[in-house]
Amino acid sequence: MRIRGLWLVLAAGLACGQTPDPAYPWLEKAYAALRTGDYERAIESFRHAIELAPDRAAVRKDLAYAYLKIGANEAALEQFAEAMRLDPADHHVALEYAFLCHETGRRALARRVFDRLRRTGDPASRAVAEQAFQNIDRALADGIARWLAALDKNPADFGTHLELARLAEERDDLELAATHYERAWRLRPERRAVLVDLGRVWLGLGQLERGMAALLAASRGAEPHAADRARELLPARYPYVSEFERALALDPANAPLRRELAYLLLELKNPSQAERHFRALVEADPSDLLSAAQLAFLLLARGEREAAAPLVRRVLGGNDRELAARVRRALGMPAEPAPPGETQPAAPEAKVMAERSYNAGYLKDALKYLELAHEQDPADFGVMLKLGWTYNLLGRDDLALNWFRLASYSFDPAVAAEAQRAARNLSSTLARVRSSFWAMPFYSSRWRDVFSYSQIKTEFRLGRLPLRPYASLRFVGDVRSKPGGAVPQYFSETAFIPAAGIATPNFRGFMLWAEAGLAVSYLERPQSGRTMPDWRGGLAFSRGFGRSLGAESPGLLLETGADAVYLSRFDHDLLLYWRNRTGYTAPVVRGLGGLATQWYWNFNAAADARRQYWASFLESGPGFRFRWETMPAGFYFAVDLLRGVHTLNRYNPRRPNYWDWRAGIWYAVSH
Repeated sequence: MRIRGLWLVLAAGLACGQTPDPAYPWLEKAYAALRTGDYERAIESFRHAIELAPDRAAVRKDLAYAYLKIGANEAALEQFAEAMRLDPADHHVALEYAFLCHETGRRALARRVFDRLRRTGDPASRAVAEQAFQNIDRALADGIARWLAALDKNPADFGTHLELARLAEERDDLELAATHYERAWRLRPERRAVLVDLGRVWLGLGQLERGMAALLAASRGAEPHAADRARELLPARYPYVSEFERALALDPANAPLRRELAYLLLELKNPSQAERHFRALVEADPSDLLSAAQLAFLLLARGEREAAAPLVRRVLGGNDRELAARVRRALGMPAEPAPPGETQPAAPEAKVMAERSYNAGYLKDALKYLELAHEQDPADFGVMLKLGWTYNLLGRDDLALNWFRLASYSFDPAVAAEAQRAARNLSSTLARVRSSFWAMPFYSSRWRDVFSYSQIKTEFRLGRLPLRPYASLRFVGDVRSKPGGAVPQYFSETAFIPAAGIATPNFRGFMLWAEAGLAVSYLERPQSGRTMPDWRGGLAFSRGFGRSLGAESPGLLLETGADAVYLSRFDHDLLLYWRNRTGYTAPVVRGLGGLATQWYWNFNAAADARRQYWASFLESGPGFRFRWETMPAGFYFAVDLLRGVHTLNRYNPRRPNYWDWRAGIWYAVSH
């Protein structure tokens, strides 16, 4: 009895020590609902249980049967697929999945599952799967035989080739499917949906180049649904020139495809090849005024004015008045007056909806409408520019760069200039190797010293990886720091700091970074020596709103930035900085050599984890920045008058409040 009592105590202890099953209450509710026929409540409870325990095949199988009870076959199919993935040895689930695939029109998938089960399942499953496989396969084989017989009588029938190809693809006879998809498309080349099917089958056969060519041609065709399907199968990157050329060899009459390749060749500084494609476009369709205009400008750039003249006259005499006006401006010709009573046409609805969606922040909707607007008017460079900005905001900088490059060929100088600036900035961001340099020397009246901060950095882009390694050389120094004496004075780090680091790409103003280096002081430091390890890293944030310095039109500005920086050399301290400027960008004064100015108010704050007085302060005061148009981009002067207060004053040898007049230079450049 005593031994039995001991076992009971041990069993109770083990039961109490077990971790409770978080999904159990929901499963209990689900099975109770099933017993009463309340399938809706059972489904809801099963879904809650799956959220808590997503890897239980049995729960997914029971949820699938509950879905079948209410006629939700698609949802049941999804759950059977998950159960089959989680427990490949459950042949009964695989059979249920295959039969449901067949019932929902997925014969090819059902046939593959039955084929696997008839070879690898248990004896009962093999027998059922064998019968089901033969039923499907026999029906497909009979259908293929009938369509082959029909082709003997009428080998040029588009519908017969298409049906034969579809049955062959369902039977996994991809060679036969590819042959007849291609014959069907050759008979009706305007049916781009068949080209998508052909590309998919070629990919299935491992013929990657042919598959890419077919899908690329379909994605640039005039059939929107087929283009969408093709884009889903294409890789996310922008196509290469060789891929465009293979697509054109397959589909030489595809004008949008040829036009896009021509503009890509222009961007790649290959005008002779671009000219060949623009000439082919004009010869194939004399009403293609955009291609005629571009071909004319290529001829003019080569000095062939006589060859360009008929093309220019064709554009100026065409029905696209906006394009004609752009050509007149580009050639320095006077504008043609509008006929009396004529009004400008209203913007297409797609373009209007795109603008509204973009301004409201619905970027995916804006993208959809912009693509539609581009299809309606491929010559609208403003739409191309907006497509670039939309893809940029959606994080697809590779596609954004392509649209910016296309928009840079606009005949509107403002659109072209904006697109060129955006393309230049993105090109450096997307480059595999990117080097940058910045320097900020300035004078501080508070310290009566000239300080200089600068950095040279080369970073490496590794495909789509979210981290970028870099090599860096920083300089932090000043004029007045002096070693030696009873009390050496150092007003800065007085060091060159070579380092290697890693950083994330800038995402909505945020960037994480970390680096390891060696600080090499250019002054003697008896306490620490000339060299010492330097570990630093942190989180940086920077955003600007409004008009930048030198903007074409004046307006308000707001700049904000924050940094959290760990520095090993400062007793492993964590420093926090917050900088803000708000003010007004004045109009550029052309009479003073293109003088651009900004007037603003500063508000700065700093703190640190070790509560040092020098790193804990608030500052505020006026300032202004200015530059002339002849200066290099990224160069300006700045003057600030700040009133500051230390928020912590322990060990502070000076007054808690201070005035500081700062004047300096900022210069930054990247390649």
